[in-house]
Amino acid sequence: MEDILLIDKPKGITSFDVIRILRRKLGIRKMGHAGTLDPLASGLMIIGINKGTKKLNEYLKLPKVYEAEVLLGQKTKTGDLEGEVLERKIVDAIDIKKVKTIIKDMKGKITLPVPLYSAIKIKGTPLYKHARKGTDIKPPEKEMEILNIKLTNSFKHEDFYILALTIEVSSGTYIRSIAEELGKKLGIPATLANLRRTKIGKFKIENATKLDTSDRI
Repeated sequence: MEDILLIDKPKGITSFDVIRILRRKLGIRKMGHAGTLDPLASGLMIIGINKGTKKLNEYLKLPKVYEAEVLLGQKTKTGDLEGEVLERKIVDAIDIKKVKTIIKDMKGKITLPVPLYSAIKIKGTPLYKHARKGTDIKPPEKEMEILNIKLTNSFKHEDFYILALTIEVSSGTYIRSIAEELGKKLGIPATLANLRRTKIGKFKIENATKLDTSDRI
């Protein structure tokens, strides 16, 4: 058996759920992954098995490519559609030329607040645990890097607007932070509506194995 597996994670389960499913299916305990995906995100995960777990650290630092949909007109507590809505605004139309100019200017290194619901530790405790307790704490800012960003589509969705983007980022960059920053620059509340990871370094989603939805049970 190979010591590295490429898995296409479906939406609706955690990254550790993927490990749990694979352990049960393969009968192997020693297993880990090179970077999490939020439950609402889908796409490529690199899984190390047995000796392959020693390779995971080198994969963690690789750049990643995402297909993202940013919803303009709504801001949430979590930065995605799972969280409590904090702000809403009807968006009838957007200036695509302005959008393209803004995303072009966002390319490169950019310092942004990390999402309130993230695993970064504050005083030894993950930020999302502080958030769940209702602790009044300001998310730290972090330097992130957008290596490439491209608008691939835009369309009206109910009272809102969706921007479809292909984004290549360095390790440690939060797409939720980029979505919110894009909205901020447009003067419109924004949140991440959909996210799919398609590439990690040289590893591509086309070569990944889909988890059978029945495996979630």
